[in-house]
Amino acid sequence: MKIRTNALAGIALAATAALGLAACGSGSSTPAASSAAAGGSESDGITVYNAQHESLTKEWIDAFTAETGIKVTLRQGSDTEMSNQIIQEGAASPADVFLTENSPAMAQVENAGLFADVDKATVDQVPADFRPSTNKWTGIAARSTVLVYDKAKLTEDRLPKSMLDLAKPEWKGKWAASPSGADFQAIVSALLELKGEAAAEEWLKGMKENFKAYKGNSTAMKAVNAGEVDAALIYHYYYYGDQAKTGENSKNVTPYYFKNQDPGAFVSVSGGGVLKSSKKADDAQAFLKFITGKNGQEVLQKGTSFEYAIASDVPANDKLVPLKDLHAPTVDPAKLNSEKVTELMTEAGLL
Repeated sequence: MKIRTNALAGIALAATAALGLAACGSGSSTPAASSAAAGGSESDGITVYNAQHESLTKEWIDAFTAETGIKVTLRQGSDTEMSNQIIQEGAASPADVFLTENSPAMAQVENAGLFADVDKATVDQVPADFRPSTNKWTGIAARSTVLVYDKAKLTEDRLPKSMLDLAKPEWKGKWAASPSGADFQAIVSALLELKGEAAAEEWLKGMKENFKAYKGNSTAMKAVNAGEVDAALIYHYYYYGDQAKTGENSKNVTPYYFKNQDPGAFVSVSGGGVLKSSKKADDAQAFLKFITGKNGQEVLQKGTSFEYAIASDVPANDKLVPLKDLHAPTVDPAKLNSEKVTELMTEAGLL
C-alpha cells in the first residue's frame, strides 16, 4: 500500500468520520474526554491519545511514571475517532503518543505523514512480525482472531476449516460478528491484504447472507453462550477475560483457532507511535520504549488484559495459546487499508 498524501487522507477522513465507526472494547469515551494519570497535566508531561483498553494503558502509565517521573495525560477514544482527530489536528495536535487496539488506524495516521520515526532502540525490542515494515510506529501488543462456538451444538469436526467457509450456505444464520467495530474491520483488512479485493468482496457478500449482527465482541460471545447463535468471530481475549472473572458469559463456549496461515488465524497488532508534532519527543519516545520493554510487556504477561506480549522476549500469559502455535498468516500492518475495507463493507450492506 503506497503512502498517501495529506490531501487524500483528509478526503478519507471525511468519509470515515461520517460513518462514526467505533472500536470494540474501547469504551464509550469520546476523543474530547481526558483524564490526568499519575497527577499529570498537558503542560508538564506527555499526552497520550489512547484507543487501547483504558485499564491496560493506565497500568502502563502508572509503571512508566513510577520508573521515570514523567507524567502522562490520557485522552480516551476509539481507534477511528482518535486517528481522525489526529489527522484533523495535524501539526497542531496536542498528542505526543497515539496507541491503538488495531493496526489500520495507525496506518491511517502514518499515511497522513504525521508520525515521527520510532527510535531504533525501541524498534529493536519488537520482532519484525509485530511491527510495520516502515518502522513509523511499532507493535505494542497483539490479539488473535478466534471462532467461539457453543459446545452443546457443535463439535470441532463440524467447524469450518477456514474463515472463508463462513460465507458458504451451510453457515446461514449460524454465526455472529460485530461488523461496526474496528476489531472486525481489522480482520477484514487482513483478508483484503491476503486474498485481494475480489475475494474480500465475495466473502463479505456471503457474510451478509449468513451472519447475525451484534454490537461488540462481548455481546456476540454472550449470544453464543445463551444459545442464540452457534458461533461468533471475535478476538481471543474476550473469552479469556470472562473466564478469569465469573465465566458466566462464556461457560457454554470454547475458542477455535483456524491456524494454517488462514485469514481467520490473523493476529492483529496493537500499535504505538510518536507524533511528529510532539514538543516532548524525547519523553514520548521513552514511553514507547517502556511499554515495548521488559517491564511494559510484563504488564501484559501478568495482568488481566489477556492480550499477547510481543516484545523484549517476554512470553504471553500462560493461559493463552502460545503465539508460535497460532500459525498466523504474515501480514504487514502498514498495508492494512481501513478506507477500502469501509468501502467494501458499506457496499455489502454491512455498515
